[in-house]
Amino acid sequence: MHPSMPRPTTTATDLPPVCARRPHAPILRRLRMVAAKLAAPAVLCASALLVDVAASAHPGGHGDRQIRFPDVPGALTLVVDLHTHSVFSDGSVWPDLRVEEAVRDGLDAVAITEHLEYQPHADDIPHPDRNRAYLIAVEEAAKAGADLLVIHGSEITRRMPVGHANAIFLEDSNPLLRDDPLEVFREAARQGGFNFLNHPHWVGQRDDGVARLEPIHEQLIEEGLLHGIEVTNDLTFSSEALAIALQHDLTILGTSDIHGLVDWQYEIPQGGHRPVTLVFAAERSEAGIEQALRAGRTVAWMNDLLVGREEHLAPLLAASLVVESAHYRRGAVLDVTVRNRGSARITARTADSDLLYSGGPLVVFEPLAETTLQLKTGARSPRFELELEVLSALVEPEKHPRLVLSGETTAEAEGD
Repeated sequence: MHPSMPRPTTTATDLPPVCARRPHAPILRRLRMVAAKLAAPAVLCASALLVDVAASAHPGGHGDRQIRFPDVPGALTLVVDLHTHSVFSDGSVWPDLRVEEAVRDGLDAVAITEHLEYQPHADDIPHPDRNRAYLIAVEEAAKAGADLLVIHGSEITRRMPVGHANAIFLEDSNPLLRDDPLEVFREAARQGGFNFLNHPHWVGQRDDGVARLEPIHEQLIEEGLLHGIEVTNDLTFSSEALAIALQHDLTILGTSDIHGLVDWQYEIPQGGHRPVTLVFAAERSEAGIEQALRAGRTVAWMNDLLVGREEHLAPLLAASLVVESAHYRRGAVLDVTVRNRGSARITARTADSDLLYSGGPLVVFEPLAETTLQLKTGARSPRFELELEVLSALVEPEKHPRLVLSGETTAEAEGD
């Protein structure tokens, strides 16, 4: 064994079954059904075939599943998923599928973060090198000519009080196989790693589902060894994790933590999407992403929920909702057409409940589409303002950001 590849001292039997924290059983059952119906030579390509069929079934075709958000003033908006798995730990697919899925979803970057200590497939896929999934993914991305950044990472997988954490931007994962968890984080830091706490609210390690820090986490923060925290993971959100991020100046992250197929887990053929982190970077590169992560310039997106610090979320909302026109057709009722330039469905409430001429106080801006509102302005005015409370976004556990739509108006002649 290479000197940089010490034998792990923690075996799979020492750890809880990580895959038990999400409903993978239906996926595995369907995979077994497919495998049972196919001849042996075809089994290896079954998952690739399923992904291809599911992608082509997405409404509007393959391109419509891509996640798109507008850039913000002074930064590019990059879409990244920094927590995924393959068969090289407890995932169900080969690393090349993680690359293909990421390309289909329009990601700018993906990290395949295999469990360091938890290796349930070791009997079938023995591998002494914890870098292997990353190397395969990089090779696949290059072979496919994909414009995708593959980030080197691993998941530190321990029982509480340490729990699980990802280390990304690594040089070599193998030296992280150490007994002392503090030394694992220190080694990641020596390599220039960015470390973040994974699913701190996971019921597999928190019976009450409430995220909170242990003394060892506070020590890691004090030593500068813990830089971020997942506030969304898979299909779950933790308001307590958001509070921890704000209190301890940790970067806010959202990840898929996908083990099976993203198309099945997030119902992408039906219009769903994987959870991601939006990173506001100066350039589209690993260095640009790392710099933005360390500066905390992120927003997490899961289902229709956007979560981030107000200074980052407010510019994203302003860039996403753009007034296309504001026109008086009859009397003092103003037709305001707003284009949502992002993939998030945005739900908002008007500050003045009597302002809308049609509909109630709630307004839904469908993703990548136009929505026309009718406002009662009392009298025709050369400009308008509409203040909204964005209910599908959070800047604190119980605080929604506010957004003002405004612009000049046009009008048809009275009596036309």
